[in-house]
Formats: sequence, C-alpha cells, structure tokens
Amino acid sequence: MSDAKTRDIFITGLKNAHAMENQALSIMKPQVKRIENYPDLAAKLEEHIRETEGQISRLDEILTSLAEENSSLKDAALSFTGSMAALGHTVAGDEILKNSMANFAFEHFEIAAYKSLITIAELGGFAAMVNPLQASLDEEIAMAAWLEDNRRPMTIKFANLKEAGMSAKI
Repeated sequence: MSDAKTRDIFITGLKNAHAMENQALSIMKPQVKRIENYPDLAAKLEEHIRETEGQISRLDEILTSLAEENSSLKDAALSFTGSMAALGHTVAGDEILKNSMANFAFEHFEIAAYKSLITIAELGGFAAMVNPLQASLDEEIAMAAWLEDNRRPMTIKFANLKEAGMSAKI
C-alpha cells in the first residue's frame, strides 16, 4: 500500500470518527435530559458526554496536525440521524431499555472504529497518533463495560417500577 493511499484511508477514518462522535453526542444528550428514575445512568451518560467531547477535541487535533479538518457534512448528517434515533425511542414504553441496548451497540461500533484507526495509524507510520486514539478507545471500552455491568440491574429496576405501577420508561 502506498503512503498516500494509507494517509487517505487514515484521514477518511478520522473524519468518519469525528462524525461518529458527533452522532454519539446527539444520541446521549437528549437521553440524559429525559432520565428520571435512573440517576446512575444519567451520571454515567453525563461523564461519557464529557469524554466524547474530549474525543472530538483529540480528533480535531490529529486532523489539524495532518493539515486536514473534519467533514461538516458528515458531522451534520450523523448528528441528524443520531437525534432521530434518540427521538424514535421516546414513544416506547420501555425507552430506557431500548436506549441502553442501542448505546451498548453503538459503543461497540465506536470500539471497532478506533481499533481500525489505530491499525491504519500503525501501518501508515502515524505513530504519534496512536496514543490519543488509544485514549478514546479505552474510554469507549470502559463505557461498554459499564453498560454491560449495569444492564441486569437496570432491567430489574425497570421491571420493579413497572410492577409497582410507576413511571419506568425513562
């Protein structure tokens, strides 16, 4: 693979990751505003929103160091689809569970994206870019693990609230 082609793949991946992280924000921010009965989840989402904003900053720094910038069109398109996805679950009686499942799946998508970016960075000789990408990967892995560890307790709480006739969906 030529250096120019590897660089192009890397730049495209970085722009895609930037848009992906904007999509993540457009999914999480509406969710956290609606949470009523799950304070641990709300706190974790707020923490991950801050992490995601940091991930976007890291991606901006990497792109700038390569004399590139994010794709505003990709950012806008994925932010829109993220907002629509978050809105789609608001009508569900089990919104909290649907959001949790979707967030878990999205975290794994992000994990795969960062693993691929790190591989391309290594192949393309962009060693200086690996550490910031690894930091983002580590945050995504931690969030996915938290969601996995809390899926059962959240589901039980949802069922208990529903059984008690209380508002449980969010």
